[in-house]
Amino acid sequence: MMHRHAAVLLSAVITSLVTAPALAQSSFNQASALDAQLNAEEARLAPQRAMYLRYFQQAYRRYPSIPAGTLEAMAYVQSRWSNLQPAATQDSEHLRMPPSWGVMGLYAGGGFANQVEEGARLLGVNAEAVRRQPATNILAAAALLDAQIRQDIPAAASTAPSAEAIRPALMRYAGFAPAATVATLKAGSIEDYARTSFAYDVLLAQDRGINDRGIVVPERAIAWEEAFDAPRLVMLRAPMVRLDVARDRVETEAFRIDPVSETLQTRSATPVGPLTDATIQSTDYGPAIWSAASTSNYSASRSAAISAVTVHTTQGSYAGTISWFKNASAQVSAHYVIRSSDGQVTQMVRDAHTAWHVGSQNSYTLGIEHEGFVDNSSWYTNAMYEASAALVRNFCAKYSAISCTSAYSGAASSGINVLPTSVKIKGHQHYSGQTHTDPGINWNWSKYYSLINPGSGGGTTTFLDRFESSVGHFDTSPSYSGSTTGISTASTTTRDCTTQKNGSCSLRVLLKDDTANSAAWEVRLLSSSGTPASNTALNRNNGVLGFWVWSGGSGTSVGVGIDDSDGTERSTSRSIAANVWTYVSWPLSDTAQWNAWVGGNGSITASSVKLDAIWIYHANTAYDLNVYIDDVQIGN
Repeated sequence: MMHRHAAVLLSAVITSLVTAPALAQSSFNQASALDAQLNAEEARLAPQRAMYLRYFQQAYRRYPSIPAGTLEAMAYVQSRWSNLQPAATQDSEHLRMPPSWGVMGLYAGGGFANQVEEGARLLGVNAEAVRRQPATNILAAAALLDAQIRQDIPAAASTAPSAEAIRPALMRYAGFAPAATVATLKAGSIEDYARTSFAYDVLLAQDRGINDRGIVVPERAIAWEEAFDAPRLVMLRAPMVRLDVARDRVETEAFRIDPVSETLQTRSATPVGPLTDATIQSTDYGPAIWSAASTSNYSASRSAAISAVTVHTTQGSYAGTISWFKNASAQVSAHYVIRSSDGQVTQMVRDAHTAWHVGSQNSYTLGIEHEGFVDNSSWYTNAMYEASAALVRNFCAKYSAISCTSAYSGAASSGINVLPTSVKIKGHQHYSGQTHTDPGINWNWSKYYSLINPGSGGGTTTFLDRFESSVGHFDTSPSYSGSTTGISTASTTTRDCTTQKNGSCSLRVLLKDDTANSAAWEVRLLSSSGTPASNTALNRNNGVLGFWVWSGGSGTSVGVGIDDSDGTERSTSRSIAANVWTYVSWPLSDTAQWNAWVGGNGSITASSVKLDAIWIYHANTAYDLNVYIDDVQIGN
């Protein structure tokens, strides 16, 4: 991000918007390119992350005061298990925020604490080793945290306390102020919220557990009421933004957002109590927390009407960015900051004021900072995209000069790529006179466009199950129903976050042969235990039901079953290739696609139907077969 005085004129490359007829093909090409890019990134990071697991265990043995799982969670929060080397990282000076180093994201002064030097002192090693060597970097972070823990719990030198008990130590460890300042910090100070957010993020990673592309944070239930008092919990947890596509609404923990007016509404008739007082809520955008930036870092007025949105990547953590915007010497800010893990939104500059985020373009733009680093795609989660898109849709509704359909939807790039002024929603790298290239090569503009403009593919898409937080409707064993043949009762369905087509997770179906049965496999993967009333109603009008599927063995076919008004209809089957994601679909209005199964007539006649099951077919075999399913959806 450029501060208000930065302006280096670069030669502009004008890129036209993707036209409507080419949008589908362009989206496919972009998705293929991103898939290849992510696979290469995964291959590069996998062996490094395997080593980090060993280094964490070494650190726990040396510092038994630290609860198991804490170091892994800290590394996840600060770097997503990437060995940060700012000098070699693109946009290393983005936000002019002090850079962080190594797997643990340690700061080295420049306005924040000098964790690198202090960690090196505690270990008796050279500071350069802390910056460059992952094992030493992890040990330095462990030494720093150990010192903070033993301030509160002297007995922890030999026995680890609970994860909740070290929350104060985590807040002091965070590094958002020089060490001499930490002792003077008080609740409600400008540092308190950022430090609280850091501690919360570390505990949240453990509470949820992480198992993603070699990153492993052991899951452990966190007793939140033991870690934070009630007002802090409300501040930290209530504004989590989610999209409930099936009900066409955006939700938060304590509230829901009306999708038409984009206004915050309580979930019940109970008045908002003192612990959810609006003083911690943004008045510009209800789901956001309000946490003001330093008045030294923005202008309390605008010289032009709001007419554009700038998308940024922070090149740092959510909590670190919030803290930096509160630092009077930063001379930089943005209107909103979005957390990767759950899409929490913090507003730091009022919409009506001028944040300093995109140089000479500040006067008319709204800036959104997204937690993460441009060269690591792990930060760009579904929750982040959805929360950001909800915020942008709110802008489109409020400001007539911003049209959601004017958002950029082309390919991601790693350099400066100036777009016309008619493109109102675009990245920092798309403006003239810039030097920074965020959000960069890993930001999925096509996906972002479709979230900002629901139904932009020529209709509306309703996702029935995306498997990002649970198995959704598919909560029954694949061998449950009597209609299933050929497989063992040991077969399972589980949510899996190591293999997926979109987002972070998919549904893994593990099929095991029934050795006492030689029949071909016919598996009825029931939706909502086969209870139609528990399923989402699907609009048959021009409806096409489909999902992504991957099979670990050749010879696999799939289909679906639909509960119609006069029985259950079963679709024709679709053969799928092995070891590749395939999209399969069936039009609900084409009778040639449907056969009678239970009390049905072989055609779908009701205006509204329910998904009964996904069917999986395979010849009888003795080996296990893994089938993955993702993004079960209907388009109209």
